[in-house]
Amino acid sequence: MELRHLQHFVAVAEDQHFTRAAERLMVSQSGLSASIRALERELRAPLFVRTTRRVTLTEAGRALLAEAERILAQVRAAHEAVAAVQGVLRGTLALGTEQCIAGVHVAGLLAAFRRRHPDVEIRLRQAGSGALAEEVAAGRLDLAFAYRTQDDTDQLRSVPLTSEPMTVLCHPHHRLARGGAALTADDLGGEVFVDFHPDWGPRRTTDAAFTAAGVGRTVALEVNDVHSLLDLVDENLGIAVVPRHFRHKRTSLLALPLKGTGEAEYETVALLPPETATSPAARALVALLETGGPATPHDGAHPS
Repeated sequence: MELRHLQHFVAVAEDQHFTRAAERLMVSQSGLSASIRALERELRAPLFVRTTRRVTLTEAGRALLAEAERILAQVRAAHEAVAAVQGVLRGTLALGTEQCIAGVHVAGLLAAFRRRHPDVEIRLRQAGSGALAEEVAAGRLDLAFAYRTQDDTDQLRSVPLTSEPMTVLCHPHHRLARGGAALTADDLGGEVFVDFHPDWGPRRTTDAAFTAAGVGRTVALEVNDVHSLLDLVDENLGIAVVPRHFRHKRTSLLALPLKGTGEAEYETVALLPPETATSPAARALVALLETGGPATPHDGAHPS
């Protein structure tokens, strides 16, 4: 099995189209098709279902994709390790992050990294913590800053960044604002909530807290960005339970402590592959963070 066959296979799987994949790889379409056929012959299984509009993975193709991505990531890491031994850090740093993550100022950290390692190409992807964990484990990302979604495995490990309690945000004219006291899950049971997609760390934390308290809740307004959530709460369309540092992002809203929910601790981590599979660029970024790179304070985040 040749590496170029795996590279071609992954490109077609990503683009779901032979022509687009060939253009991206800068190879002929006939050469790309021949490469895929050679891989299918070697594996004795069809990898794609081909139609006139697009191609989709077969069951065998889906099984191969995760392994192919992991192999290519390890090969890339090997090249970068050799370059690092020679005194030059180069290659690609593929980083993922949730929005407004606590414990690190991502833009400032990347700027400091680029000044130190100008030959490394930086790629940034923003997504929910669940998706980011999957992409690091599959080798598509070198590391990610995210909410801790699981215990460490043989494909994924975590480096703690910070943790903080969850806070209730509401409009100053909301009925909850009149009391001004700490709230329990029971106090919020009948409220309309604004929240993130279920893949996001804050949503996972809040869902776990209410489940542990045995209290149901209605998420009527679901968003995929922080500022939309704050806008909806600011219009008194619902309340939100968010990490405490969010309170600094919209001073017109009232922040009330959430108590009696032992699960409501928002812990952010750097997600990485196992030590042996961690790229030199990822090691350098984590080292920069651990040795005083740009980070947000425990009770506040950079207003990005």
